[in-house]
Amino acid sequence: MIELRRLTVGDWPLWRELRLAALAEAPYAFSSRLADWQGEGDTEQRWRARLEIPGAVNFVAVLDGRQAGMASGVPAGDRSAELISMWVSPAARGRGVGDQLVAAVEQWARQVGASVLRLAVAPGNQNAAALYLRNGFRYTGERGDLMPDGVRAEHVMAKRLAATAG
Repeated sequence: MIELRRLTVGDWPLWRELRLAALAEAPYAFSSRLADWQGEGDTEQRWRARLEIPGAVNFVAVLDGRQAGMASGVPAGDRSAELISMWVSPAARGRGVGDQLVAAVEQWARQVGASVLRLAVAPGNQNAAALYLRNGFRYTGERGDLMPDGVRAEHVMAKRLAATAG
């Protein structure tokens, strides 16, 4: 059974644990580097600030009682929102966790009145791209942030949304 938990700023240790695990396990998938979040970059203030982005939402997925993944939604201006920090642990992949995290962020985006939900996927991350395509996202042709190698850039994907009340 998959449960989704919406985090508060007080949940920063849990967010920290999952984010560091994600950056260690799948460095190819993120424009952030593990080293940037360790050492001097590993402070309670920084983790709390990440969970305090104005208007944002942060989810953790729990599968069979174990932390299985995470995703965030952030307002992006101009009636759009962005899905960021998406990760599913290797043991939970292929079990619907990613679909539920995407759906939760999409539902949040609709509730805040976004007409478009955007995301960026690393080049070569075919499993993530397949998840997003399956959930109705399409490539926009735009380039996202530069990857840590300084050469490759993320691919931007988007999905049009119909806003819901409340």
